[in-house]
Amino acid sequence: MNSIRWWLPPTTHAGPFNESGCKLRNLTRQRPTEPRCRCRVLNTVWVLIACLSSSVFGQQLDLKYQTEKDLPYYGEGQQTEYQKERCLLDVYYPMQDDDAALDRRPFPAVVWFHGGGLRGGSKSIPGRLKEQGVIVVAVNYRLFPKAKCPEYIQDAAAATAWAFKNVSRFGGDPKHIYVSGHSAGGYLTSMIGLDRTYLAAHDVDANQIAGLIPFSGHTITHFTPREEQGIPDVQPTIDRFAPLFHVRADAAPLVLITGDRELELLGRYEENAYMARMMHVVKHPSTRIYELGGFDHGGMADPAFTILLKFIRKTERDLSQTPQ
Repeated sequence: MNSIRWWLPPTTHAGPFNESGCKLRNLTRQRPTEPRCRCRVLNTVWVLIACLSSSVFGQQLDLKYQTEKDLPYYGEGQQTEYQKERCLLDVYYPMQDDDAALDRRPFPAVVWFHGGGLRGGSKSIPGRLKEQGVIVVAVNYRLFPKAKCPEYIQDAAAATAWAFKNVSRFGGDPKHIYVSGHSAGGYLTSMIGLDRTYLAAHDVDANQIAGLIPFSGHTITHFTPREEQGIPDVQPTIDRFAPLFHVRADAAPLVLITGDRELELLGRYEENAYMARMMHVVKHPSTRIYELGGFDHGGMADPAFTILLKFIRKTERDLSQTPQ
């Protein structure tokens, strides 16, 4: 398990990284006085994090993109009126002509869940994932109070299963599906990836996911299910609706990303750090946690996309070298 702490200057432009890379510095609790990136691995080996170019695949790909909107991910006859309203997704994907498609590897796909506390928010294609050579499946799901736990988790699983069964239509492959989301979306990412029962209901094995990359998601029971049980948001619980309840060694690769522990919501870094530790204890071979110093809960998403894209690039390279 790797634990990496970055100190980064909060910015509003495309990314907080300079073109030449980040200088390696000794980690202290002092805030930085100049833009820099610092990182630490638990075995005390210092590493340098390379900075990405505009495309996850190195040079910018010469591709055109299009979006198909408001596709239902439940079948006809399976939906209530509220599901017909909310259980829709958009697919953003690179277009390719027939000749080029014959020689090109499948595009990786990211199933993306929006945040909003399981009670607000709406699907959109994140700007940082556009024109990166990836398919993006942006998902709406039912919200509290109209929906109750675990209906929004079930929706997340149904949408992910839809991606597994349909991604080939858009130039993808089920072996190259990643799941991610911010805040409540990060919680949904971890729940459907670690509790295998949700995807199993759709005949999909959660271990087939190429990677789980939750941005600042709860690993304890989310505060909305706790509210449904009459439990205040400052009283943590771990039950079957907590990703922590489902730690296991054979799960898909897990990349946990949070903002600064002093700026995050209600101990969000610490619960993710405990998740990373417990995955290590059960001998999960591929869990990594990043703390983005200087960023709060909302602001951490922008630099987190760089980590997501870097992870996809490395995983896709590894998959391309694996005998089929």
